[in-house]
Amino acid sequence: MDLPKTFDEFVDARKQGFIRAKEFKDNGGKLAGCLCSYTPQELLDAAGVATVGLCGTSSETIPDAEKVLPKNLCPLIKSTYGFAYSEKCPYTYFSDIIIGETTCDGKKKMYELLNEIKETYVLHLPQSQERPYAKDIWYEEVKLLKEKLEEKFNCTITEEGLRKAAHVRNELRKAQLDMYHLQKLVPPAMKGTEMMIALQQGTFTFDVYQQIDNIRKRVTEAKKAYEEGKRPVPASAKRILLTGCPTGGVIQKVGSVIENNGGVIVSLDDCSGERTNRLLVDENAPDILRAISDRYLSINCSVMTSNNGRLENTAQMIRDYQVDGVVEIVLQACHTFNVEAFKMGRMAEEMGIPYMKLETDYSTADSGQIETRIAAFIEML
Repeated sequence: MDLPKTFDEFVDARKQGFIRAKEFKDNGGKLAGCLCSYTPQELLDAAGVATVGLCGTSSETIPDAEKVLPKNLCPLIKSTYGFAYSEKCPYTYFSDIIIGETTCDGKKKMYELLNEIKETYVLHLPQSQERPYAKDIWYEEVKLLKEKLEEKFNCTITEEGLRKAAHVRNELRKAQLDMYHLQKLVPPAMKGTEMMIALQQGTFTFDVYQQIDNIRKRVTEAKKAYEEGKRPVPASAKRILLTGCPTGGVIQKVGSVIENNGGVIVSLDDCSGERTNRLLVDENAPDILRAISDRYLSINCSVMTSNNGRLENTAQMIRDYQVDGVVEIVLQACHTFNVEAFKMGRMAEEMGIPYMKLETDYSTADSGQIETRIAAFIEML
C-alpha cells in the first residue's frame, strides 16, 4: 500500500504511525476507524478487524477542514474531518472502513463528506433510551452492521466469536476500571493527566490483548510504588471530577493546568471514562448479539432525551472519589452538552460541590483565560 504524497513532510512520530499502520496492512491486517463509544467493537473483533480511535483532538488540521466545513462547528468534528481531508492521520489513511454514528447533527452531516474520502458506515441511534422500542431499533442497527462487516470483509461473524470478543472487551474494561480506581486513594496513586494520556494512547493499539497488558502493567507499577510510600500527588491537592465532552484534545490545556495549580483529576467522567467502561456485556446471555446491543445503548450521552442516568452516575462518582470540585468541558458548538451543563451545575450545587463550566476549543487562544479561571476556582476550593 502507498504512503501519502506528503509523507516526507511529517514529523518522525507521525511517520512512525504511518509505517506501523502500513506494516499492519501489508501483513494482511484489516483496520476500522471508530468515532464513538456507541460503536459495538465486539462485532469488529469477531470479524477479525482491528479498531483504532479516529476522533480528532488537535487544531492542526482545522484550517484544512474549514475549506469544506463551516467555521462555527464543533472542533472535534472539524479536526476529525481535517485529518482525513489532509491525509495527515495514518490511521484514517489506512482504515478499510470508518464507523460513525448519529450522536449529533454536525457529525452525521460531516460523515456524508467523509464518505467521499473513505468508506464511512453510519449507525443510526435512537434519540431516547426510554421508549419501549428503543432497544429493538438499536438491535436492528447492530444486526445491519454485522451484515455490513460480513459483506465488506468476506467473513462470518459467529456466536462463538462474539462471545469470545465480549469476554476480551470486558477484560479490557475491567483493566481500565482498575486504573480509574487508583484515583480513589487519598492522595491518588497517579496524576489524572497521566491516566488520561495512557488511556488515550491505548486507542491507537491494534491488539486488544496488548492494550490489556499495557494497562495492567501500569496499574501494577502504580500500586507497587504507592505501597512503597511514593506519592506523585500531594495530599493537599484538590480533588477534581472532569466531566462533559470528550477530553482528548484538552488534556494539556485543561488537565495539566488543573494539576499545575493545586488540583488533581481523580475522576474522568466523559464518554470514554468510568461511567461507560463500567458497563459490561452479559457474556452468558442466550442472545449474545442482543446482549452486546443492550450494553451499548445503555451508554449515557447528552444526545439522549432524557439523560438522567448521566447525572445520577456523576453524583455517585462525586461521593465515591471524594470530589472537591467539578469542572465541565464543553467544546464550542456542542449544543447537547452545553444545554445539559445547566442540569449538571444545578445538581452539583444541590450536593454542595463547587462547579465550573469551561466552553473551549482545541486552539490556544483562550489558554491564558482558562488558566486564570482554573487557578481561581481551585484557590476557592
